[in-house]
Amino acid sequence: MYWILRAVLKIVYKLLFCCEVRGAENIPAEGGVIIAANHMSHLDPPLIGVCIKRRAVFMAKSSLFHVPVIGWFVRRFSIPVDRGTARPSTIKEAVRRLKEGGLVVMFPEGTRSREGDVGGGKRGVAMVAAMARAKVVPALIEGTEKALPAGAAFLRPTKIRVTFGRPLEYERLETSKGFQQRVTDEIMERIRELKNGAVGRSSS
Repeated sequence: MYWILRAVLKIVYKLLFCCEVRGAENIPAEGGVIIAANHMSHLDPPLIGVCIKRRAVFMAKSSLFHVPVIGWFVRRFSIPVDRGTARPSTIKEAVRRLKEGGLVVMFPEGTRSREGDVGGGKRGVAMVAAMARAKVVPALIEGTEKALPAGAAFLRPTKIRVTFGRPLEYERLETSKGFQQRVTDEIMERIRELKNGAVGRSSS
């Protein structure tokens, strides 16, 4: 089911948005990996799934699990997240998936940016990365805020692009808020830096 849906979405994204992918070779082919991306549109989660060759599980806000039709898909490919607080069960499930060699997609900002800029991140991404000893691949999404802005009801054909940066590794297991915030700030800064130029080769 996952791969069929991915194939269909890949065609849609290619035809409607001329989707371009840069730096896909920076994503490790195996082992626990977090894709940490900026977030501007509801198009972002499936876009990341289309742009990577590995199967992904997504961290998604829990309210989406109850939306008709959409909820059916979200429940099968996502881990529920409460915006107000990071539940221990959520963190444990993400860490378990990563330790088993899975790939987890996270949006550290926690919500969509209405301005199109990369905002600050929440500490959950650093917490999960440290506990799982997982590599973190920063990812910059561009164009989806125009293709489907927050509050819009219809898609607008426009070019979108995803750039993946080089993996970050965090060997120390620290639980202090200060450490987690420093790691989160570094991840968000790496995402911003991807705006300055291409990273890696383009791929389809």
